[in-house]
Amino acid sequence: MAVVQEQFFDIGANLTHKSFEEDLDEVLKIAHDEGVKRLSITGSSLEESIQAFEIAKKYPKACISTAGIHPHNAKEFSQGLFSEIKELLEQEEVKCIGETGLDFNRNYSSPEEQQLSFEAHIELSIETGIPLFLHERDAHTKFVEMVSPYIDELPKCVVHCFTGQKEALLKYINMGFHIGITGWLCDERRGKHLEELISMIPLDKLMIETDSPYLLPRDMGIDNSSRNEPKYLSHIANKVSNFRNESKDLLFSAIYMNSLEFFDIRN
Repeated sequence: MAVVQEQFFDIGANLTHKSFEEDLDEVLKIAHDEGVKRLSITGSSLEESIQAFEIAKKYPKACISTAGIHPHNAKEFSQGLFSEIKELLEQEEVKCIGETGLDFNRNYSSPEEQQLSFEAHIELSIETGIPLFLHERDAHTKFVEMVSPYIDELPKCVVHCFTGQKEALLKYINMGFHIGITGWLCDERRGKHLEELISMIPLDKLMIETDSPYLLPRDMGIDNSSRNEPKYLSHIANKVSNFRNESKDLLFSAIYMNSLEFFDIRN
């Protein structure tokens, strides 16, 4: 009997990063061989959103992209720049708005700049019906405050790279959001608390991602100076399965189908 290979969807890969410039073809081939059949390439600025779209257009069977302004880059926000983001959404390869949200951990852009940009992304998502790819770090209260007035109008949303506490997770689940889990779960120094939270995520709201080249799973024992890659997504999937009650077949199939449905991909 033929063995059916597990299929994975990396919902957040930063393939516009300079570390992938020389060997992207090989990176995608190896990832495919490791079961990663689909990837969403994250746009974090206008320039990177254009680059992400161009990669997705080059690899249409494997890649889609997002378009948006990361909270770190919110200081770049202007109505003129944002109109170009909006134009990108007309491309069939661009399936999601973001990465957008609030990050009060580093404040590379001021909280006020972040909030202005985030509000515009929320309104654009409602206007277009295109899902939101959300970032929140150390900003849960303000994040919920900003999103709540729109909750009945918003299309699908995913809180990508969830690293927060139980209260935040349950709030996002109650708001109907999908949850993206990364290799943060594999870091015993700062991700240990996630182990007890994984089982609380409804099966139909769970998705996984590498956030490569960042967040190399620490428990793989690889030199932490190495880049993370989509090929390691199966490691994250198996780590997630350690804290769930479903069989791996059911779990992995559900996660994959959740991702296809979220991004409105007819597989």
